[in-house]
Amino acid sequence: MSEHVMRAVTVKEFGGPEVLTVEEVARPEPLPTEVLVRVHAAGVNPVDWKTREGQGMAGLQTLPLALGWDVSGVVEKVGFGVTTLAPGDEVYGMPWFPRAANAYAEYVTAPARQWARKPATLDHVHAAAVPLAALTAWQTVVDTACVQAGQRVLITAAAGGVGHFAVQFARHRGAHVIATASAARHAWLKELGADETVDYTTTRFEDAVSGVDVVIDLVGDAHDRTSTRALKVLRPGGLLVAVPSGVSPDLLAAAETAGVRATPYLVEPDGTALTTIAGLIDAGEVTVEVAETFPLERVAEAHTRGETGRTRGKLVLTVAD
Repeated sequence: MSEHVMRAVTVKEFGGPEVLTVEEVARPEPLPTEVLVRVHAAGVNPVDWKTREGQGMAGLQTLPLALGWDVSGVVEKVGFGVTTLAPGDEVYGMPWFPRAANAYAEYVTAPARQWARKPATLDHVHAAAVPLAALTAWQTVVDTACVQAGQRVLITAAAGGVGHFAVQFARHRGAHVIATASAARHAWLKELGADETVDYTTTRFEDAVSGVDVVIDLVGDAHDRTSTRALKVLRPGGLLVAVPSGVSPDLLAAAETAGVRATPYLVEPDGTALTTIAGLIDAGEVTVEVAETFPLERVAEAHTRGETGRTRGKLVLTVAD
């Protein structure tokens, strides 16, 4: 293959997994302050298949597009002005979000400071599972909720990609962590740091939990009005961080009536936070769960698997050896 072209997963029209096709496209070149990264692995996230369907971040994209925001790889080339990275450096990142990053491809370009050095203890597959999910968890738990030691934190969908990081970050901050997941995930979540677990398949969490300082809701009101139900478990003045669905006028009004707070949230690229997270991973304080890997050519299978909503941890596409 010419050095001017690369393989990339292309979406020409919104739809089901069948719209994902691997094609040869032009290889990007780094602009000043950018780096060109050879992708070794790319994480798969719910926002990917939602965008593929025409939802998620679809309103910010232009067809045809290449999906994906999670990358682990090696710097191939640096643009003018880059002093923090050099060719050969192993990096990971979530570039450009919510604009298109084209991570389902052999090469990606992005500003140097949206990357961080890959955790030394992880291979590229596990590193690619980190950026979007871990940044979402870090920015909700640490930056948005400012979770403190001794606080009670409820995390819904705790066994998923974002959830399993949120459990660990809340534990790292010294919180009392309550996690919702199916019973089969409870022992694993307690290993990660959950103090209590609730089986959402048999128990309404609002019937089992109360006096919570912070709820990190990773389900949203679109499913069984989860965000609205979460208001019931908060102490007066407590905070709901509603990640997937945001905060509707009805939810905001319900929060005000209940005497609690509610805020929407959207993850941002943050190389500095990724450096901190890499340090926690390398110190053995945070672990990364990869449920399954797929070669780039089987991307449709990865999306189909992810859309079941039953994944423990993350799904990852393998792009290069």
